[in-house]
Amino acid sequence: MCNAVMDKYEIRRTALINLRDQLGRGGISKIAASIGKAPDYVSRMLYPPNKKGGKRIGEDSVELLNEAFPGWLNGDPKQSITNTHLIQQFDVAGAMGNNGLILESEPPGIIKSWAVDPEWIRRNVRHHTGIANLCIVTGFGPSMKPRYNPGDPLLVDCGIHDLEAGGDGVYFFRVNEHGFIKQLQRIPTPNGIIFRAKSFNKDFDPFDITPDMDFHILGKVLMIWKSEQM
Repeated sequence: MCNAVMDKYEIRRTALINLRDQLGRGGISKIAASIGKAPDYVSRMLYPPNKKGGKRIGEDSVELLNEAFPGWLNGDPKQSITNTHLIQQFDVAGAMGNNGLILESEPPGIIKSWAVDPEWIRRNVRHHTGIANLCIVTGFGPSMKPRYNPGDPLLVDCGIHDLEAGGDGVYFFRVNEHGFIKQLQRIPTPNGIIFRAKSFNKDFDPFDITPDMDFHILGKVLMIWKSEQM
């Protein structure tokens, strides 16, 4: 392998070591949480060249690190540690092309974005598929009361598109062009597994999602902020 390629990976490894050191105690865990990887994965990226089990810092990892820690590769620890990550709203209008996604009902106002730092994500969002996959969906419709109210912000991981990856839980999904936020549960039947969509509001009946439906999971709801009037 040519020296230029080796130098590129070594520069990245050295920069990642510097970032780990600047983050202080638990630096590896902080990096791992910020880019959606396991701590062991990050540790192996720090292995010296030719050590068994080491992982090169490839282009995909550079992209994730740039997203979480701008400036890390240029040795700017202050910028890397204090940067702000903007979590944008899910593009409902663009979800189904020109016509957009039809929601159960329009939310009373839209949460456009959240500006957070990597430490907030590390402390509050322990399991996600990557910071770049996090988005905000503003709660709509009364079917999930009392868990959340229409207009409440929901943090959604748009990197999860099936129940095998995410497990049973609350999901943002569509059936045909209609968007829903419901609990999804796997139900065994004589003809195989079906998904049952359930509301927290008992006034709304559950419904089954069968293989003949045009069904697609847009993301899994990770966190809910419930608003209450004081």
